[in-house]
Amino acid sequence: MILIVATSTSGLCRLRNLEELNIDRNGLWGPLPLCFCNMTSLHVLDVKNNNFSGAIPSCLLSNLKSLESIDFSGNAFEGSLSLASLANNSNLENLYLYDNRHHANGIIPSFLKEQYALRQLELNDNGMTGNFPNWLLDNNVNLTWLELNGNHLSGAFYLPSNLNLVSIIRLEASTNIIDGERPSWIGSILPNLQSFNMSNNLLKGRIPPSIGNMSELLSLDLSNNGFTGEIMGTLAKNCMALSTLRLSGNNLQGQMLPKNSNLGYLSILDLASNNFTRDISLGILNSSFLQVLDVSNNSLSGTLPNSIGDLQYLQVLMLSSNLLEGPLSSSFCNIHILFLLDLSSNNLGPDMPPCTSVTHMRFLHLANDTLTGHFPEFLLRGSSIVTLDLRHNALSGEVPNWIGSLRNLKFLLLQGNNFEGLIPQDLCLLKNMSILDLSNNNLSGQIPSCLKDVRFGNDELTTNLYGVLTSDILHWGGLLKLEEVEFMTKRRLESYKGNILELMSGMDLLQNNLRGSIPPVVGYLSDLRALNLSHNHLTGLIPKTFSNLKNIKSLDLSYNNLSGPIPPQLIEIYTLSNFRVAYNNLSGKTPDQKNQFGTFGEECYEGNPLLCGLPLTRCDGSNTLPFVNHTREDDAWREAFLWSFAGSYVVAFFGVVLFLYVNSYYQFILVELVRKLIPAFP
Repeated sequence: MILIVATSTSGLCRLRNLEELNIDRNGLWGPLPLCFCNMTSLHVLDVKNNNFSGAIPSCLLSNLKSLESIDFSGNAFEGSLSLASLANNSNLENLYLYDNRHHANGIIPSFLKEQYALRQLELNDNGMTGNFPNWLLDNNVNLTWLELNGNHLSGAFYLPSNLNLVSIIRLEASTNIIDGERPSWIGSILPNLQSFNMSNNLLKGRIPPSIGNMSELLSLDLSNNGFTGEIMGTLAKNCMALSTLRLSGNNLQGQMLPKNSNLGYLSILDLASNNFTRDISLGILNSSFLQVLDVSNNSLSGTLPNSIGDLQYLQVLMLSSNLLEGPLSSSFCNIHILFLLDLSSNNLGPDMPPCTSVTHMRFLHLANDTLTGHFPEFLLRGSSIVTLDLRHNALSGEVPNWIGSLRNLKFLLLQGNNFEGLIPQDLCLLKNMSILDLSNNNLSGQIPSCLKDVRFGNDELTTNLYGVLTSDILHWGGLLKLEEVEFMTKRRLESYKGNILELMSGMDLLQNNLRGSIPPVVGYLSDLRALNLSHNHLTGLIPKTFSNLKNIKSLDLSYNNLSGPIPPQLIEIYTLSNFRVAYNNLSGKTPDQKNQFGTFGEECYEGNPLLCGLPLTRCDGSNTLPFVNHTREDDAWREAFLWSFAGSYVVAFFGVVLFLYVNSYYQFILVELVRKLIPAFP
């Protein structure tokens, strides 16, 4: 056998007696050379992870009858992938054709119906349509590996009950549109399966109890389907080697795990977004190796059990959106290597245990947890924290100066608390900050000019969001999509995760008591994509430097005391899609209706009597309306005046009626007066 590893196809055409050709990962491009058709002795052809394009030459497959293994993956081949020329090749054992970047169209290659000796077949991410090829499993009893992920396969997954596929260890067909129920005997005909992934399909019904017969099963992923019922006891008891169990995004109910569970080697358990009730039964899990536990978005109740402290290797704990109650026990402090902790939207207050370990933590979510008291001091040890989410609690006092010691902080979310005092200058030490949300608090003073030192998403200062993790977690599908941050932009709450989160940047100081002028240096935060300073008491001019916010999409300065003209240079911001300066004391002409400013309506400018120009009334030189100072105190006073006036009027009216009712003389005088004024009055 001759093995060739090449960096170019030059000179290969003369090597007609090659038995194995491997040109993997060499950056080659263009069509496959036709001279490869003359290498009639080839047993192995591997051209994966290049940039080959065009159609796969038919002669390449019809001439090379000795081929046993073919790998065309990770290229940009076009056209149909029928590969009909391989129909007469009875030696083919391995075919890899996944991740074709141009998504060659068509159905499952028809020549495969003539193959009976296949051992490994990968056709992931090729946009293939048609019914699930049940015949592949029926025809190839020695098949060990079948992957059909990320296509458009439909129909039912059905296998005859008389099959005995003892060789297959990996079967994956996730992210298709396969529907129906699983055959009840599936576990009996696939007894040695180690990895079974049918996630992101349209499967329904109960999870077959026969899956418990798959005693070698290491990974089971049936997430994001329509399965109902409870987790079967046979699965939790007999699949003792199971390391990964993912059943999220279904309609499962009952207790999260059966009482007879025997999953001692489980490292990843994902049961999120189901209808599980009762308490968190970690004691029956009987696994000291658990690294990831996600049971968020269920209806679990009770308190977190003391046994949580026995999970020494736990790195990801996600319990958000349940009915859990506090306080957390001190055993929670025994978990020393937590990487992501999400306890949001429970009732875990009034506080967190002061011994909570955050030394290795990157992502901490404690939003909407009824927390009270001051800024949690255990966070002083969290120098690795990237996301800190304390939104919608009842925390009070000042934001501490030591917040500046959390140098890796990238997303700081403190919205909806009762924090007061000044915005600490030490906040400006957080150079890596991308999203800062201090909205709906009672912060006062001025906006710190030192915020110019925070680069808000500048590529020169990026934070490694995920750090160093164990290989098991890195291989858990979608770890980089785990972290999710909510942030108000364009007047609606948006959710950012994955690559979009890393690109997002914004600052929200809405609804505080900030005063003084807007520092012009804010205009030099050129990577900001959202800025909200509305509902404060800011005065002075809108800085002309705001024209440097070349990436901003949402700018809200409404409900302040800003005065002077709107800088006409703002029309140079081509990315702007939401702009509001309503209810200030602005004057002069609105910006020209050019570029993005041609899309902003009257509601963006209203409440500024001295402002004119489209989309408001035209400027004709006669605008002499008085100066009106719009503040939140004025609005409150005006409302109180109207209510008091209406109340006084009602009291006076009923007083007159009562007076006339008890005094007959004045009743007579009133009637005579009305008769004189209205002759027709009886």
